[in-house]
Amino acid sequence: MTANNASAASALELIAQDMGEVDKVIAQKLDSSVPLVGQISHYIIAAGGKRLRPALLLLTAGALGYQGRQHHNLAAVVEFIHTATLLHDDVVDESTLRRGRATANEAFGNPASVLVGDFLYSRAFQMMVDADDMRIMQTLADATNVIAEGEVLQLMNMHDASLDEAGYLRVIRSKTAKLFEASARLAAILTRAPAPVEEACATYGQALGTAFQVIDDVLDYAGHTAEMGKNIGDDLREGKATLPLIIGMQRGTPEQAALIRHAIEQGETEKLPQIIEIVHQTGALEATRQAAADEAQRAIAALSALPANRYTEGLLALAAQLLQRRH
Repeated sequence: MTANNASAASALELIAQDMGEVDKVIAQKLDSSVPLVGQISHYIIAAGGKRLRPALLLLTAGALGYQGRQHHNLAAVVEFIHTATLLHDDVVDESTLRRGRATANEAFGNPASVLVGDFLYSRAFQMMVDADDMRIMQTLADATNVIAEGEVLQLMNMHDASLDEAGYLRVIRSKTAKLFEASARLAAILTRAPAPVEEACATYGQALGTAFQVIDDVLDYAGHTAEMGKNIGDDLREGKATLPLIIGMQRGTPEQAALIRHAIEQGETEKLPQIIEIVHQTGALEATRQAAADEAQRAIAALSALPANRYTEGLLALAAQLLQRRH
C-alpha cells in the first residue's frame, strides 16, 4: 500500500462509525412492500463500490465540526441518487458488467432496472424533506436535474468523434462531478458554514469528481477487466469520445486519427488493441492523467479554506489517492 493509499484508508477509518450508521439508514429506507424493489436495490448496493459521495459528505461535515445526525440521512440520499443513475446508465449503455458482477439490467431486465431507479430517486426526495431545510432541498434538486441533463448530453454526444475537450468536460462536470460537488456543499450547509467556505467545499467536490471520472476514462484504455470490474473497451463500444481518444486524435497521424474516429462513430471494438497502442504512443494517456492531476491539485488548493484537522487531512488524502488509482 502506498503512502497515499494508507492515508486515504485512515481517512475512511475516521468515518467508519458514521458509515455504519449510513448503512443502517440505507437498509431501512430500501424497505418496500414490493419485493422486487428491495431485491434489485439490495443487489446493486450490496455490490459494494467506493461509496465516495457519502464519504465526501461525512468527511466534510467532520472537517467543519458538525455535531448532529442529519449527515447520515443525507449521505444515504446521495448514495441513493448515485445508485439510481447507475441503474439508468447501465440500461442506456447496455452494460453487462459493473463492479465485477452482472449489472442489474443484465440480471433482472431493463424495465425493472429503470423502474427501481425511479423508486430510488423518489425515495431520496422523500428523505431529503426530513432535513427540513430549503437550501438542502434546492441543492439536491438542482444537482439531480443537472445530472439528468448531463446524461442526455452524453447521449447526444454518442458516436460524435468531433467532441472536443471542453464538450467532454461539460458532460462529466454535469453527469459525475455534480453529485460530488453537492455532497461537499451539503455538509457546509448543515454546519451553517460562511459562504466562502461553502464555495470552497463545492469547488473541492467538483474538482475531486472531475478527477475521478477522468482517471476512470484512462483506465478504460490502461486497466484490466478483472481489476476494474467492468469490461475494457466499453466506452468505445458505446461510442464515447473520452479524453484519451480526443487527445489521441489530436496528436496522432491522419491515419491514426481516422482509425479512432471510425471506431467512435461505429462503436467498433475490433481494433481496440491498435487504439490502445495509439493512445499510449501519442502520450494521450499521460496527458489525460495530467488533466486528472490538475483537477486533484485544484481540489487540494480549495481545502486551504477549511479548518486544519484530521478530517481535512482525510479530504486531502482522498484527492492525492486519485493519482494512484488503478481500478
